Amino acid sequence: MDSTFSSRKATKTKTLVINALFIAFTLAATMFINLRLPIMGNGGLIHLGNVPLLIAAFVYGRKTGAIAGAFGMGLFDLISGWTAWAPFTFVIVGAMGYVAGLIAEKMPGNRVFVYTLAVVAALVIKIVGYYFVEVILYGNWIQPFGSIPGNVLQVVVAAVIVIPLVGRLKKIVGQG
Repeated sequence: MDSTFSSRKATKTKTLVINALFIAFTLAATMFINLRLPIMGNGGLIHLGNVPLLIAAFVYGRKTGAIAGAFGMGLFDLISGWTAWAPFTFVIVGAMGYVAGLIAEKMPGNRVFVYTLAVVAALVIKIVGYYFVEVILYGNWIQPFGSIPGNVLQVVVAAVIVIPLVGRLKKIVGQG
């Protein structure tokens, strides 16, 4: 048997399993660990789905981060009554995972600074993306401002959890 072939097959299988696990982790953290803010407009849904999303992006890279975010949170929207949001979530959160992972992969320097910068980039994508989605869905330029505090809070909480852990996690899985 060709060892190159079996090694490639094992790598593809491992990648598939890791992606599936992070989709499931992101879906579960979004679905079961959340709180809706009672503030103006749509309010905001605070959840911990950004924790596995950022871990996937920082430990396994931009593709896994994008897949975990897009499919994990997109599935949440589909199965929890936020169906109109699903295609937007797929794009916005997929972009968050991709950009955060890209920055973490490509930018040299102090890892804490790099991860913080990656989180800030993901946060900007989330705020701008969901602001314009709410403008489209609600036809109002003011109401979407009510969701920004929740978006900021959920990404900041995720950063506080992920940034101190990611170096250790990378060592555990042999990525760092």
